[in-house]
Amino acid sequence: MATYDLTPRIGPNLDRHLVFPLLEFLQERQLYPDEQILKAKIELLNKTNMVDYAMDIHKSLYRTDDVPQDMVDRRVEVVARLKALEDAAAPLVTFLQNPNAVQELRADKQYNLQMLNDRYQIGPDQIEALYQYAKFQFECGNYSGAADYLYQYRALCTNSERSLSALWGKLAAEILMQNWDIALEELNRLKEIIDSKSFSSPLNQVQSRIWLMHWSLFIFFNHDNGRTQIIDLFNQDKYLNAIQTSAPHLLRYLATAFIVNKRRRPQFKEFIRVIQQDQCSYKDPITEFLACVYVNYEFDGAQKKMKECEEVILNDPFLGKRVEEGNFSTVPLKDEFLENARLFIFETYCRIHQRIDMGVLFEKLNLNYEEGERWIVNLIRNSKLEAKIDSETGTVIMEPNQPNVYEQLIDHTKALQGRTYKLVGQLLEPAQAQPAC
Repeated sequence: MATYDLTPRIGPNLDRHLVFPLLEFLQERQLYPDEQILKAKIELLNKTNMVDYAMDIHKSLYRTDDVPQDMVDRRVEVVARLKALEDAAAPLVTFLQNPNAVQELRADKQYNLQMLNDRYQIGPDQIEALYQYAKFQFECGNYSGAADYLYQYRALCTNSERSLSALWGKLAAEILMQNWDIALEELNRLKEIIDSKSFSSPLNQVQSRIWLMHWSLFIFFNHDNGRTQIIDLFNQDKYLNAIQTSAPHLLRYLATAFIVNKRRRPQFKEFIRVIQQDQCSYKDPITEFLACVYVNYEFDGAQKKMKECEEVILNDPFLGKRVEEGNFSTVPLKDEFLENARLFIFETYCRIHQRIDMGVLFEKLNLNYEEGERWIVNLIRNSKLEAKIDSETGTVIMEPNQPNVYEQLIDHTKALQGRTYKLVGQLLEPAQAQPAC
């Protein structure tokens, strides 16, 4: 199943520290030889300040208690640099650790800067030192300290670019500490800046959106409401366009979110068109399952894809991993996926057949007869399907359900209105971006 591993595509769009949890998962699932994973970890660690961790992995990889001299020298260098940065940031850190002094700060950044300079002799050099100290702490793997200092730095920083960089670092730190609520707040704050900021090039803005979506995967598949919020973000026109042009592999996660969501969303039909359009640029068992059910009506193919989907989910770092404490669901995502996938097949199959042989249907749903009969009885009882079971013939009979012409007209009108607003918005956007004369 390493064929469907997206880590090589996802990794370049993440901070290197965010790649470590993915490698840990792959090592646990044994998708690759252990030696290959350990070498990848060392390669990542060589560009961080986590020297002790790199030494431990080196010992494990080469089965030795000795480490190369360059690692020993690097550790001495890191400790010395950390002490120098700590000393440089000390005046501001001491101030921030004093509750009485912090009460003097106001919402006005310019006032704060003047007050710090006049009363505490803390100027731009010390504020810059706090940023460098926070960044160094992050590189050392002290994510808690880094998050605190980056938060405090942003409260004082007047440089928008440096403040944005600090926000990316704060988001990464919260993700790595699994503080999902705070991470979601930082993600939304970052999205707002990316969508409103004036970039030097439209490509830079697109790249920022792509990074944001990749980082968001950690949050959306661990947060209580994440599977809904990933649809809200990824399905926005500007973000969906970025996926289609530069990161089509993210369609796996949007497709999964659509499938495991209990209620169907109006965007789902439009998403199926995206799946159909992008089959040449990207496909995996999850996107192919949707194509089988909703594009090609290949129900036997859909059943085969369900088995492959199960393996893909189990071996995907975002879909296969569950947080044991505080998890939003006691049901593994795999089970929810398979249950809803069967429902997708059943609903679509029923729309094109009036009388259905239950034996044939259960085979397509990969259920034995007893399980299938119980499943279908519960489904008919709990859903809005107009159907009944004929036990003598072993069939499900679908009641004719003629669409109301007035409802169809209203639906089409709503869709037309939405497309009109979208078109007008796209036409007005360049005009609004131009400065007033």
